[in-house]
Amino acid sequence: MKAAFKNISAFLFGCMLMHTLTGQTAAPAVIFNKKTDQCAPPLGRALFHDWVNAQQRNILKLDGKDDQQFTPSANEDVNFILTQNATIRIDDLQCQIENDSTLNDQKKKGYLKAIENLLKSYLSHSRSKKISRLKLPDIITVFERSYQADLQGQSILPILKEYPYETILTVLNADNITFVKNEGYTASRQLLIYKYCLQYPSRTLKTLFENPGLPFADTLIKLVAKNNPKELYDYAQSTTSTLANTIRGITDDNFVKTIAEIAQSKSGMQYFPFLDNILKGKITIQALDEAKEDSLLYYRLLVKTQIDYTARLHENDTAFEYKTLTERLEKKAKEGFVTTINGLHSESAEVRFKSIQPLTAEELYYLAVSSDGSIYTSSFVKGVFPLMMRKINNRGDSLLMAVHFDKYRKLIKMCAGYNTLGDFLATFPKAANPADEEPSNTLMRAFVKNLEKSAGPEDAVDVADSYASIAETLKPLADQMLFNVQENLLANQATNNKNGIALYTILEKLFLSADSTKHIDLTKELGIPPVYEVPYTSLTNDSGRVIMQQFFYGDKDGMGVFNGFIKQFTNANWKIVAKPKWVEVSSLKGKPVTIYANRALPEEGGEDELAQKELCAYLETNKLFPTVTIHRGHSYYANATIEQMAPSSKIVFLGSCGGYHLLHSVLDVAEDAHITASKQIGATEINRPFIQLLADKARLGSNIDWIPFWKELEKTVGNVPEFVDYIPPYKNLGALFIKAYKIAMSKDSYDDDEE
Repeated sequence: MKAAFKNISAFLFGCMLMHTLTGQTAAPAVIFNKKTDQCAPPLGRALFHDWVNAQQRNILKLDGKDDQQFTPSANEDVNFILTQNATIRIDDLQCQIENDSTLNDQKKKGYLKAIENLLKSYLSHSRSKKISRLKLPDIITVFERSYQADLQGQSILPILKEYPYETILTVLNADNITFVKNEGYTASRQLLIYKYCLQYPSRTLKTLFENPGLPFADTLIKLVAKNNPKELYDYAQSTTSTLANTIRGITDDNFVKTIAEIAQSKSGMQYFPFLDNILKGKITIQALDEAKEDSLLYYRLLVKTQIDYTARLHENDTAFEYKTLTERLEKKAKEGFVTTINGLHSESAEVRFKSIQPLTAEELYYLAVSSDGSIYTSSFVKGVFPLMMRKINNRGDSLLMAVHFDKYRKLIKMCAGYNTLGDFLATFPKAANPADEEPSNTLMRAFVKNLEKSAGPEDAVDVADSYASIAETLKPLADQMLFNVQENLLANQATNNKNGIALYTILEKLFLSADSTKHIDLTKELGIPPVYEVPYTSLTNDSGRVIMQQFFYGDKDGMGVFNGFIKQFTNANWKIVAKPKWVEVSSLKGKPVTIYANRALPEEGGEDELAQKELCAYLETNKLFPTVTIHRGHSYYANATIEQMAPSSKIVFLGSCGGYHLLHSVLDVAEDAHITASKQIGATEINRPFIQLLADKARLGSNIDWIPFWKELEKTVGNVPEFVDYIPPYKNLGALFIKAYKIAMSKDSYDDDEE
């Protein structure tokens, strides 16, 4: 009686399970609870049954246990139903086919082979997680119903329409020849594609391109067009593909029609940042045609649109292709203006900054915030910043309001890095009421607030980058920043916001560490590698040698710097071996150290670039992996060094102007590197002593302990004014933040997995 009750319960639960899992109203098939002995196959078909039985056994083992049970769920009743489906229900289906007198031998073999392939498909798709293992009852039901319809000469299409993509995928992919002669087969294959596109809209256009001529292509195009306008644009550009013709043939959807029109232009991507305003009728393609050939007009239009879109963003209205607009604006700012004024660094201010004179304060603002990391110190300090402030009547508050505070953290970070933040904040008006907070203080409070709501850690990195500079020049403001960070940490702890807790905990520890009297151990507090010391053993290779690489460039200044380097190491402690494209400087006393430096061959014709590439190839081929990388050259060469530097670098020295603003790029290549660079002017009087001291420490087998190292360097350098702008690794708070944040997020991810 108990067994009978379990059988009835299993049947009823099976009905509910299949309805719950599929959301379908179709009646489920009966769960058979007995092994019939009435379907003993003849010898000629026994092998086909054995193949099915083998797949049944594989399903029972799919849960990792060889116990004749299929238990992928934590629910005992669900597992019972799944086991019944994998065993008795399949057994009965075999018997149905075997005992069907209307089928000849070939037909029976075909349907038995189809069952085998059905189970193989289920196994494959469940292992790759394309489907849930709980879908087995549905899959068998769809196959049974399709098999019965096929026997009666009916279309399988109406049956498949009732079920989701994963279910019919397994049935149709099981054996394409099973139902190939069914009148609904072709339409069913198209249905599978249609349901796939509905389930994975981001893959729709690619799928339509690979399956041309589908009758529902225009419907799907209109459905997914707004998800990725740029992808639609790319496909619409073709002059020969069926998909492009379909896109261009859609005239009843303004969005698709507009994309198709833009795609037919050779300058289509120049229109794309303005897509939303084109759709809204705020600007025409004809107006864009008039502006795109004029660099100044086009840049102005980009800035105007950026301000417009940012204002809408504050109203929770995100314009189409807002990100594309921002990227295009940054590219235009750098290529059209920043590169020009950087390149004229040796010219008079009148000549150098002539191209930016017509720009408004807002246009200069975007010039600045779009070029962080690429604008020269002098370009910002002597050109863009003072001109921008003059054109806004020296009112920083008015400037930020005019751009709706877009990227204001980036400007504050840059002003802090270039020592102009005090000047910028001084342009804010005083509070009307003595009891009110000063507007500049309100701005700096906002600067560190709501960082957990940002799309990524970039805003928090800007805050971290700013603090060291602010602490040195604006101590009261730095103290207030620390207080604000601690206040925000408490707020995030109260709401248990993990991201916010991580962000503000890291910032608090970094800010405290900037004061050496606090004795903050960042390795202990944040789990990052040691920041105050680089052990000698971490610099040596398997043979105990320290490999250093210096990059030189073939302009006039670079040739002079290279010659100075050779003279610097022409002494009893070092041996210089000259090669056609590089030199090898090896220690004669102390521990083995070799400095590989490419020759500063003439930059005309790219001889210096070729020398660098050949040296890098030589080092890689011979497994000589540098742990120290040194950039010697102007700032406009720094990115080339970073692109070629070895990921094995543990110490990186950027001897150019403004190298401090490239820290993040360095960390993208060597994530644990200790970086030393200048916020402003790179000076030979500092670079040479730094390199000499570092090389001698390595030759003597000493650890690089940065605090005493820096004191020794300062004593050697003397009164060179540029020294204050050189930032040692333990004060590169932005770089340290990135390291700590990666570790914190990795730990949170691990903890979540464990839960």
